[in-house]
Amino acid sequence: MTQAKQKPKNILDLNCTEAEVFFLKHESYFNADLPPYFNFGKVLSAVSNELEGKSLKSLRKKNPGDFEGVNHVIIANKNGKLSWRPFQLIHPVLYVDLVKEITKQENWDKLKSRFEQMHGCDDIECLSMPLQASENKKDRAVQVSQWWQEVELRSVEYSLDYEYLYETDIADCYGSLYTHSIAWAVDGKAVAKKERYNNNLGNYIDKAIQNMQHGQTNGIPQGSVLMDFIAELVLGYVDLKVAEKIICSDIDNFKILRYRDDYRIFVNSSEEGETVLKLLSEVLTDLGLRLNSNKTRFSSDIVGASIKEDKKAWIVSKGFHRNLFKHAILIKQHADLFPNSGSLTVALSEFHKRTLKLAELDVTSKAIISVIVDIAYKNPRAYPACFAILSKFISLLDDCSQNTLIRKIQNKFTKLNNVGYMEVWFQRAIKNKLNEVDLNEPLCKLVKGEQVNIWESAWISSRNLKNLVESSDIIDKGKLDEAEPVINSLEFNLFLQASG
Repeated sequence: MTQAKQKPKNILDLNCTEAEVFFLKHESYFNADLPPYFNFGKVLSAVSNELEGKSLKSLRKKNPGDFEGVNHVIIANKNGKLSWRPFQLIHPVLYVDLVKEITKQENWDKLKSRFEQMHGCDDIECLSMPLQASENKKDRAVQVSQWWQEVELRSVEYSLDYEYLYETDIADCYGSLYTHSIAWAVDGKAVAKKERYNNNLGNYIDKAIQNMQHGQTNGIPQGSVLMDFIAELVLGYVDLKVAEKIICSDIDNFKILRYRDDYRIFVNSSEEGETVLKLLSEVLTDLGLRLNSNKTRFSSDIVGASIKEDKKAWIVSKGFHRNLFKHAILIKQHADLFPNSGSLTVALSEFHKRTLKLAELDVTSKAIISVIVDIAYKNPRAYPACFAILSKFISLLDDCSQNTLIRKIQNKFTKLNNVGYMEVWFQRAIKNKLNEVDLNEPLCKLVKGEQVNIWESAWISSRNLKNLVESSDIIDKGKLDEAEPVINSLEFNLFLQASG
């Protein structure tokens, strides 16, 4: 008898205890790719035990918001130029404290009730609430699958009911989100402003996030499921306000699918589409947010517009050549047309599988290496897959040639600013040369066994709590020792699972 397929759980289906456990997982704390020897679960668990039954105020001597560098920021260059994305490792004490506050029984019940109210309009659907995967899958994998199953496929289906599709997103959503708007989302703007100085849940979250970023009220940290959840609070409030405005208009046949800050608006007339966009823009403006004009598109071909261009292009090209170098060139061409796309990562993952079968280098190997380095240089989202490929080629070189190639790669990337995330994966790819290459990223120094405090903890008065953070061993020495020189697919491919 076959077992029934387990569906992922929406976070709002969890009780308060389950939600706390979910948020305190390593995978939830930092949801970008890191080599498997990084594990923040230990420090989060230790801090959680220390904070149990205690208030944060009783354990601090100063306001954390008065200090810079409370969170650790890993910078990822976005496009090989002057743009970058800051991933933040939130200070474990501030992270755990906020998790404990929102997952208190009364607070968690309040948030679930508020989300139910904000998601009350059947014609505006949020498809991006954090998901908890079944035991044999990764949370991020089911989250990514949600885009395909609930956004792209549903969009195609709506071509039967609607004539026009408008697509848009919010410009720099996480970086622009006004922290005071979190309280508006929790209690409503009028109530939140009236109770601005009360110690209610919305104000607690607002202040907690300010304390993570030197008192700033613009932007929330990127890189954790917790902050994705907080963002959904504000975006759900936007849904609610947009629904109220549309009800007051003459539009009665529409559908909006929202995945985080991406919107797909289905209507039967262009005038209605323009009106919905205008109403959405008005709501966002009131919250200090704005639509991204560069990514706002209109189409009367809903089927054609429903699937991302990069995905369609890769499907049509078939993206394969028996000759490995020519295969690499096909991927390079796709990368140039669709930089940092999901399909590029998929293409590189397939190419990586081919390289794992190599037993020796040939006349095209140096050229392939150069192509992959070039792709990585311009596509930070592809770092894990690119360095996995490079690790295989490095392993087939003699020691002298390895040193030469490593030096060339390092020199290449010194031309870029903000390459901390690159260094993390570069270091993984040269695992057997850890002590021979100096890297600036503090996480890389921890891997080498150097004593580095990656979080600012001078504001903490409790010696026990401070010691837990400053002496935390976020490097799993066993996994570091076990890591093979060649990066395997399990380390970066969301949709693969170890057997047994």
